[in-house]
Amino acid sequence: MTRPEAKSRDPQAEIARLIQIMAQLRDPKTGCPWDIEQDFASIAPYTIEEAHEVADAIDRKAWDELPAELGDLLLQVVFHAQMADEAGMFDFADCAAAISDKLVFRHPHVFGDESRDKSAAQQVKDWEAIKAAERAGKAERGTLDGVAQGLPALTRAIKLQNRAARVGFDWPGAGDVLDKITEETAELVEARDHLGAEALEEEFGDLLFVMANLARHLEIDPEQALRRANAKFTRRFEAIETALAAEGRRPEDSDLAEMDRLWDQAKAMEKSATG
Repeated sequence: MTRPEAKSRDPQAEIARLIQIMAQLRDPKTGCPWDIEQDFASIAPYTIEEAHEVADAIDRKAWDELPAELGDLLLQVVFHAQMADEAGMFDFADCAAAISDKLVFRHPHVFGDESRDKSAAQQVKDWEAIKAAERAGKAERGTLDGVAQGLPALTRAIKLQNRAARVGFDWPGAGDVLDKITEETAELVEARDHLGAEALEEEFGDLLFVMANLARHLEIDPEQALRRANAKFTRRFEAIETALAAEGRRPEDSDLAEMDRLWDQAKAMEKSATG
């Protein structure tokens, strides 16, 4: 994606314009009724959704869409900041200052006297040590304190496991995790066959949690892996629909055996196209 010259704008002016627009939308007398009615809780789901849409655009390499998606995400920050400003809590400048201060503090090898002559792995280790010190300053004494409850469950599982691993509570390797998956699968089958719905859900959750741990040991982002699996399923099912539509039919006019055959054809074509 090449940036057109006409797109060059003053960042400070555009941020100021966005903040002013948000303030006008929230004006009790002249603003938008929907925007005025919102609060932190009602906007939070949109914030999460917009973050996922940014990730989706990146995953699809949809660079032309990314500016708008990032703008949608920025709006969420401005929206929350505006509501906080109205309540006398903080404003957008406080948000920007907080992240700027944090970045400077957590990068002493860039903004301080520490040497930059260290590996990326060492920088990650130093970053985590600084974060641990910050948590201690916030009276977060437990190893797992501060892992946000509102994160997607799969992402939160990884963060919880990483925290526990830092203090030595971890399997030695992926092989041990695979053995645990076998154990959890057997327990899931036992729950399905002999226990109730509540136990079945618990065992399913345990299995998902261990699968997340396997992703961590294999250095795989489970959210990204699942997004790509979703995309692959979508492509192949759409191929089924396209093949059936060529004969004037829909999936409900077919059966599992035929759709499974068409699925295998779509799979083979994908593999052939990628060499």
